[in-house]
Amino acid sequence: MTHATNYPLLAAPHVHLSGPVDQLMYQSFRDQLAAAPTEGTLVVAISTLGGDPEVARLMGDEVRLIRDYEGRETLFLGKVAVYSAGATFMAAFPTDKRFLTCGTRIMVHERILTADMHLSGPLKSLTATLKAKLHEIEHSIRIEEEGFRDLIAGSKIAFEEVCRRAPENWYIEAEEARELGLVLDVI
Repeated sequence: MTHATNYPLLAAPHVHLSGPVDQLMYQSFRDQLAAAPTEGTLVVAISTLGGDPEVARLMGDEVRLIRDYEGRETLFLGKVAVYSAGATFMAAFPTDKRFLTCGTRIMVHERILTADMHLSGPLKSLTATLKAKLHEIEHSIRIEEEGFRDLIAGSKIAFEEVCRRAPENWYIEAEEARELGLVLDVI
């Protein structure tokens, strides 16, 4: 059963994003926002396998500013795949303003860091280098947890559950996302 007729605005999103969440997507996002109507509901659609979580947070912050400072309703439409940084972007929208198309999956996981450290020099400077890397990791964990809290706010998912499931790449099918209250509906 389709619910698409209940949400006619979702049939023609103002912003269509697909591919990796990166600076190119951000530029496309900005260009499409500039071309979108300046009044009324703004619909943003995305399909992505993931990418840069900070770019996702940046796009999400821009959506929040539109909502908070322009007073506009903003709707999220996830299509096919809303993985990783896509879920980070989705978290910028309230759960009652989120929709998925049939068959879409969300994937939530922990942030990933790949880094090589080369230690060379006076021992005291090496301690500072190691502490700086540790602070980077700790800060990234705080950002990740903030994102998890934003993603599940208003849903039936406990923070502890998302933290438990994220390390193993948690895939959530559209219908399950609706049942868990992560999205308002599946169309």
